[in-house]
Amino acid sequence: MTGVDDQHGRTPGDAPRVFAGLPLDRPRIMGIVNVTPDSFSDGGRLTSTDAARDHALRLEDEGADILDIGGESTRPGAEPVSVDEELSRVIPVIEALAEKTTARLSIDTRNARVMGEAVAAGAHIVNDVSALTHDPLGLAMAAEMGVPVFLMHAQGDPQTMQENPRYDDVVTDIRDWLSGRIAACIDAGIAREQIAIDPGIGFGKTIEHNLVLLKHVDAFTCLGAPILVGASRKGFIGRLSGVDTAADRIAGSLAAALAAVAGGADFIRVHDVEETRQALSVWTAIDTIDLWRDA
Repeated sequence: MTGVDDQHGRTPGDAPRVFAGLPLDRPRIMGIVNVTPDSFSDGGRLTSTDAARDHALRLEDEGADILDIGGESTRPGAEPVSVDEELSRVIPVIEALAEKTTARLSIDTRNARVMGEAVAAGAHIVNDVSALTHDPLGLAMAAEMGVPVFLMHAQGDPQTMQENPRYDDVVTDIRDWLSGRIAACIDAGIAREQIAIDPGIGFGKTIEHNLVLLKHVDAFTCLGAPILVGASRKGFIGRLSGVDTAADRIAGSLAAALAAVAGGADFIRVHDVEETRQALSVWTAIDTIDLWRDA
């Protein structure tokens, strides 16, 4: 098998791609730090800056490469919050972490002002569930700052997205939409190597849509951008497994994560970092055994 590409495009001796300063030589973990009262799984748990900081540092110790800090819930049915309120939640946490962590800090926001102030406070990455479409100033802000961006697909907004999601072909439709967003970002001055994509599991999708996307993550690799998948603890896992409590969906979340990386996902966004790190360590060892043997 010497010299033969594996499913992630590697050959022995290849230098890995890099995104946000992270070599993509293995699946990378984004740990979720929700500083919100109403997120679907952990809303209200991190009620102070100290609690959020300590939680984030614990996720780093467990193996998170990126800490994704969000101050506005985008769960189905969530009400928007004011920009001032969002800033009051996230900026103290970013400032508290900026000099205490070697992980990359990501700001999970749809709002340009939050992006700008978060990066000024120490964030390295913008993660926007609207792919820089929600705020008319978002695209220009991201381009001006020159930071890496995660562009996620969502059909509709959090208040309406799960009412009746429809696609002609969920994979093709989302791939084409993300391709258009990549082009818009490049036209705005964002470097291609600063762009990653996310098909948006659970954001305007039925159970079937989510399963099809997880089975066909490889269909998005042709866009030439690193791929993030976030399925952790989401409702479709509960409905498939009969587990009502989101925090009890770890096993189902690991199954979704492994399916995603098997299809070529570069980043996995999760609540349960230690369990995911362990699962990915074993998966990566299995996936790369022939490369080790033949190098």
